[in-house]
Amino acid sequence: MKEDYLVNGFIPPPHPKGIILGGKLVCLEPLDIERHSADLHTANGTVSGSKNWKYLPYGPYETLYEYQEWMSKEALKDDPTFFSIVRVSDQKSVGIASFLRINQKHGTIEVGHINFSPLLQRTLAGTEAMYLMMKWAFENGYRRYEWKCNALNSRSRRAAQRLGLSYEGVFRQMSICKGRNRNTAWFAAIETEWPALEKCFQLYLSENNLDKNNKPIIALSKLTSPLLYKIDTFEFG
Repeated sequence: MKEDYLVNGFIPPPHPKGIILGGKLVCLEPLDIERHSADLHTANGTVSGSKNWKYLPYGPYETLYEYQEWMSKEALKDDPTFFSIVRVSDQKSVGIASFLRINQKHGTIEVGHINFSPLLQRTLAGTEAMYLMMKWAFENGYRRYEWKCNALNSRSRRAAQRLGLSYEGVFRQMSICKGRNRNTAWFAAIETEWPALEKCFQLYLSENNLDKNNKPIIALSKLTSPLLYKIDTFEFG
């Protein structure tokens, strides 16, 4: 066995339940039905919002009551641990995301159940939300940060790699979602990759990377793509 395969000094990281992640543009708060559900339901009801539910195993919800019913049954557990993404500028909830498959023993954690309303899509605020979650995981001792999605979900696959998570393959016929077969694509980043990835996020989100219209000058994907791990270089032994 190679010496670098040994794991020395690993301490199981904390569980994310109850944490608050504050940024300049967004704050991720533990999902609360009373505080967040109305904003989220309204935001998801805007133009094109219904498309967000295509690859999720639940939804869409026509009424606020139905949405709150889902939250009360599925979204208030310890795993997944759900967060409402709240815009700092107006304190409106504009999306949700969660940590799931939280394995403290082995230091692995997944980000998922991501549902950005149209108000959050393709914004710096949305990128900051993903950065804050990845930052918390690695800074608190997780060794592996995962992203999984329906293999047909091209938007999610592109988003994962834009954020610096490397493609690791497809699990065929992993589940059935809304009556359809789901092949699942896997992406991940590991703790040794985080320092370089964090620099990419910091550069992308900095004021120096904004043009006169407050649009990013350098794309995040351009910064992270050189860091992606190539699957054909996996070592065995």
